[in-house]
Amino acid sequence: MSRKTYDESAQEEAVDVTETAQGAAKTSDAGDEAVNAENENALPPAEPEVAILREELDRMRAERDAAVTDREALQERLLRMQADFENARKRDAKERSELRDYSVAHAIETFLPVLDNFGLALSAKGSAEQLRTGVELIVKQMEESLRSLAIEPVATVGVQFDPRVHEALEMVEREDVPDHQVIEEVRRGYRIKERLLRPALVRVASNEKQTKE
Repeated sequence: MSRKTYDESAQEEAVDVTETAQGAAKTSDAGDEAVNAENENALPPAEPEVAILREELDRMRAERDAAVTDREALQERLLRMQADFENARKRDAKERSELRDYSVAHAIETFLPVLDNFGLALSAKGSAEQLRTGVELIVKQMEESLRSLAIEPVATVGVQFDPRVHEALEMVEREDVPDHQVIEEVRRGYRIKERLLRPALVRVASNEKQTKE
């Protein structure tokens, strides 16, 4: 082989190596681009995820703030209700006290004229009969005062014994009256409307004849 031919062969081999290297480089670059493209498609961008998390955090903070506001409002309402209840309780106690004082004052005012007449009777200089008549009038006046307060005496003599309003002092043998009939009033009993203030102390007939029949 001549020198020229040898040189040409060497150049041709060098060109082939260079082209081969360039082709490999191009293939490598293409592979890198494909890998990068695949990675970009596989992983979503980071910023949208952060935005979503921030929105969720803002929502949770807003809910927390609303819950705190509601709690404070409820606490304030509870404190107002407690204060209103305490004021109502004090007002009711005051009204009850005033009503009781008024009731006592009204009752005493009703009996003051009776007390005045007792004083006049004690200072009067008359006979025993006149004194008795004066006391009877005072008793009637007192009964009127009691009736003005809705206080009525318990019926006794002539009615059947009733343990709800009568208290028996003793049983007396009698054949001229029905069995268990009240024949004597020892102490008068009183009631205010349907409420019993005190029972009447009475003596009650025991008619054995009627019992046997």
